[in-house]
Amino acid sequence: MFTGIDEVDWASLRHAYGSAEDVPGLLRGLASPDATEREVALDGMYGSVHHQGNVYDSTLACVPFLFALAARPEVPDRGAIVELLVSIGAESAGPAARAAVRAGAGTFVPLADDPCPGVRRAAAGALVRFLDEPALVLGLLRRRIAVERDEQVLLALTAALGLFVRRHPARAAGAVDLLAAQGGPPHPPGTRLAALGQLALGAPERLPADLVPTAVRLLRERSGRRTAGTDRPEADTLVGRIRRLRPSDEEGAYLLRTLHRALDDRVADRIALLVGQLGSPVVTDRCSAVWMSAGLFREWRADFSAPVALIGAQLGGAEDQLRDAAVSVLAELFRLAAPAADDLHALVTARPDLWVHTWERGRPSLGGPLKGLARSGDPRAVPVLAQLLARPVVPGGLGFEVVQLGRAAAPLAPALRHRLGRIPLDAPEAAESAAPLLAAVTALADRAAVPEVLRLLRGAPDGLGAREALAGQAVRALDTLGTAARAAAPVLRRLLDTRHAALAAGALWSAEGDADVVLPVLMRELTLGRGHSARTAAEQLGRLGAAARDALPALRAAAGSGRAWERTSAAQAYWRIAGDPEPVLPVFRSAWSQNPYTRGTIAACLAAMGPAGAPLHDLLTAELATARRHTARPGGYGSHDIAQDERLLADCRTALAGR
Repeated sequence: MFTGIDEVDWASLRHAYGSAEDVPGLLRGLASPDATEREVALDGMYGSVHHQGNVYDSTLACVPFLFALAARPEVPDRGAIVELLVSIGAESAGPAARAAVRAGAGTFVPLADDPCPGVRRAAAGALVRFLDEPALVLGLLRRRIAVERDEQVLLALTAALGLFVRRHPARAAGAVDLLAAQGGPPHPPGTRLAALGQLALGAPERLPADLVPTAVRLLRERSGRRTAGTDRPEADTLVGRIRRLRPSDEEGAYLLRTLHRALDDRVADRIALLVGQLGSPVVTDRCSAVWMSAGLFREWRADFSAPVALIGAQLGGAEDQLRDAAVSVLAELFRLAAPAADDLHALVTARPDLWVHTWERGRPSLGGPLKGLARSGDPRAVPVLAQLLARPVVPGGLGFEVVQLGRAAAPLAPALRHRLGRIPLDAPEAAESAAPLLAAVTALADRAAVPEVLRLLRGAPDGLGAREALAGQAVRALDTLGTAARAAAPVLRRLLDTRHAALAAGALWSAEGDADVVLPVLMRELTLGRGHSARTAAEQLGRLGAAARDALPALRAAAGSGRAWERTSAAQAYWRIAGDPEPVLPVFRSAWSQNPYTRGTIAACLAAMGPAGAPLHDLLTAELATARRHTARPGGYGSHDIAQDERLLADCRTALAGR
């Protein structure tokens, strides 16, 4: 197994943490008769030699020895070694790694019939990925399926068939026939579910017409047959910890995730499938469904009231993991969580201990159930938030959730002012504490809060950016308070030559309405400022209306060059000042396609323009007809703002209704 291992100059090779001189010990550890030693060695391979999927020169040097280990029947846990080889040879690892594994792919052929189920399971996908003989691979899979009795190996063979269909479309007919056969009796329900998922990915025309009811029925049958295993305790290693964190029915979750991924934009079918999953009598099925729903909600637009209500129904059970999953998903839905608001309120009422989440380090934060209730816009969150504002320590982020309640949160204004007034100005966390409270004061336009906001603006200390951060937050708050903020005018004037100049000029306009003072500042920031500063100046100029007519040439020039955001802001300001759509609409049209993140601003402006925005109504109509959220990436991953997308849709409807 280790012939030649000492001839490799491991000390000259590298892995994630430097010299690879420890690698021979790891390789020998993989062959140890002691289970803990093997797992520690595997942990080391993934933690350094193949760290986070990376491939180093030491990784490539390991490949021949890993193949030798995989081929020796006396070596335990060879399935894990084959999995490591598959990971090393993944396409994302690079051509050299893939070539190294392909060079030894013949080793996988006898492993397909290995006495160990774990080895057979890992070898199935390896054959498809690395052996360049499609006819041989399909024959091996066909023969193995005919005699295989281990259900987990059957699932791996089914996944391998699906991969074969996608990799070799010209030779896929036989594999598709095998999948179609596996999708029906007498195969066990798990295998049939797996076959449906693979058909949906590679040959959707072969799916049954009643796909969703069939999948739900198979899920119930599979769950009813499933019994808990008696796994040995996992070692305290990276690999062991990952295994312990996996859901108790990872296999079932994988089967349904595959089907959801294959259905992709068939949103109605996916909703029906989720409803079926959420109605399962088995807790693990429902928990998996809750987590799967998050990707669907983030990526697609639809009427989600049925699955959201069912997710809300999970909050009343005794299973902490299911409840926490449901809370986590609902808290990200904002107004879309309204069908679950009664369940959120019931949980908030029954469990005051969940109002606040306490971390090992750092300040406490608002608990998930209360956060979800507030974000749904439900006024029943207000009395509980009032109680938390009266406590000695206010949970971090509370003010940001007050914003979601709109005017319903008006009774909280005195308490918010009080907490603002108690922030120690010399504390390092002053800006962090003030930001949520200032956001709430701004949303409520609480004119009585001027003294507290002005105190922050005057007294924030220098150093570490604290004054800068607090100043910007406070100026934004003063901007919303109108003439009530006149007392702040002297302080705002002193900011007209700082990086907060555009913001301060806007707040000064709100307080005093003196265009002679603020217009030169905003013109300077528009023409000489860059990025965010120029955008802010354009936005503030638009608020001046006719008083800013002298800025029209500069705004028109700004609307014709630069990045999409800057052009959009300048065009929007031009419209507000001149009321002329002719130079504005082409800018909006180009920015709409170039940067989807500008669409919310553009749609809101078109809604305000009324009939003048009609030439762009085709964009709004197309947006409303698009099923995918405007900033979503396929798969439901990444940063997606559901609330922002819902506001975009609302503004599109408003603009079209006012045509």
